[in-house]
Amino acid sequence: MKGNVRYSIIIPVFNEEAVIHETYRRLTQVMQSIGEPYELLFVNDGSEDRTAEIIKGFAEKDDCVSLLDFSRNFGHQIAITAGMDYACGDAIVIIDADLQDPPELIPLMIEKWQKGYEVVYAKRLKRKGETLFKKLTASLFYRTLRVLTEVNIPLDTGDFRLIDRKVCEAMRGIREKNRYVRGLVSWVGFRQAAVEYVREERLAGETKYPLKKMLRFAMDGITSFSNKPLKLATYLGFVISFASFVYLVISLGQRLFTASTVAGWASVIASLLLLNGVILIILGILGEYVGRIYDETKNRPLYILRNKQEVENRKPEEVSWSVQK
Repeated sequence: MKGNVRYSIIIPVFNEEAVIHETYRRLTQVMQSIGEPYELLFVNDGSEDRTAEIIKGFAEKDDCVSLLDFSRNFGHQIAITAGMDYACGDAIVIIDADLQDPPELIPLMIEKWQKGYEVVYAKRLKRKGETLFKKLTASLFYRTLRVLTEVNIPLDTGDFRLIDRKVCEAMRGIREKNRYVRGLVSWVGFRQAAVEYVREERLAGETKYPLKKMLRFAMDGITSFSNKPLKLATYLGFVISFASFVYLVISLGQRLFTASTVAGWASVIASLLLLNGVILIILGILGEYVGRIYDETKNRPLYILRNKQEVENRKPEEVSWSVQK
């Protein structure tokens, strides 16, 4: 990575062999049109195909290209974090390699940044090539998160955004393990603005966020920014206790003042199943939070680099985030 870089473009990649050439071409075209020093910082998140090899080829021919190569797959959010740790620019852009987010939007983000905004995020007006289920669940998640958290996380936004150097430095000081980067960027504050766009289909390859990963990602977002699910036990306890008291009064009234009898085993079994189900739900929620506490206490590094060459080219105080913490 070179000094005096004006713009750093962070591109997390995982098995993007089919699209990486076009990604590099379009990003290079856009950044060269701006006419200021830039770097393309690819973060290989343990790809199993030729993605890393292809990027090394780019770097041999283009001094603007750098590669951070993970020792294994650590996850998309950790890859973004590594990019922030090593980005040199005054402004840092995060963009995925699948070209669903158009590189051609970067100059508009830069215009907003030059007007004084320190975070410029891309807001999706439409999502092409995605199933109705994916669109509905994504919309539900963002709106649920808005209700649960006190942090103003913009609706219908992903990780595609530009952040100022001071925002990047603030993010480098946050080392929690189960990361929700777009939420953390909102949490640190600063002046923020949006640019709107239509999200395209993947140019090639397969999505790296199947249903299982999406659910995990959603859980990370909720548990990172809200403790309201923990309060669910208290609310349900009061509701169930009140309902039980009313049921007891009704049962006593039937027994004392009417000839009808109280329902037998069916009602008892139904009540037990309901209560047991509620208890298991609460235990599951508690387990999610406890598991995240456990992850934090282990204090392992967020990621491990396969090649330490990039580390050796940095100042000790800059390296400390990824090596010592």
